Amino acid sequence: MAFGADELRVLRRALAHALHPTPLDDEDVQDCLRLAGSVDEAVREAGRMRAFLLADLARYRDALPGSAAGYLELLQDALAAGYDPRPEDLAALRTLRGTPVGAALLARCQTLAEHSVRARLAGRYVTPAPRARLLALPGGRTCEADEPKPRPAPPKPNPAPPPADRPVPKPSEVFPPRRRPAAPPPEERAAG
Repeated sequence: MAFGADELRVLRRALAHALHPTPLDDEDVQDCLRLAGSVDEAVREAGRMRAFLLADLARYRDALPGSAAGYLELLQDALAAGYDPRPEDLAALRTLRGTPVGAALLARCQTLAEHSVRARLAGRYVTPAPRARLLALPGGRTCEADEPKPRPAPPKPNPAPPPADRPVPKPSEVFPPRRRPAAPPPEERAAG
C-alpha cells in the first residue's frame, strides 16, 4: 500500500496526536476520517484482488497440463501474496515436476504446507481479524455519519405464568374427533 504526500501528512499529524494528545480541529478530524476511509477501501480492493487471483489460479489448475506456464506463474504470484498451497496445488505440481520451475515450486509449496500444518497443530495459526472501522477520535469527536447507533435493550425474560384457575384441557377437548363428511344425496336421473 502506498500513501500520497497529502495522506502522509495526515498520517504524520495523527501519529503526532497519538503521542502527544491535544485538541484536534474539525479539519484534522475530517482528514483522519477520509484517510481511514481510503485505507478501508484499499483493504477491500486487496481482498477483491486476492479472490480474483485465487479464482484464476483454480481455473488454470483445472486446465492443466495445457496451462502449465500460466499456472506456474499465477502460483508464484499467489505465494508471494501469502497464499497457503492446497493439496490440489501439490498434486498439480507433482504432475509438473518434470520442469525446473515446477520442481522448484513443488519443493517450496511442500515446505510452506508443512509449516502451515505444524503451526495449526501447535495452535499458533491465527487468522487476521478484520480491521475495525474508525468511529471516534481521542477527545470524543466523531463524524456525524459514523455516529454509533444505540443498541436495542435485551429482551426481558417472560414473567412466570399466573397460576391456572382451571385444569388443563384434554386433547380430545381441544381437538375434537374428525367427523366424516355426509355423503351427498344420489342425484335423481330423469328418464327422457
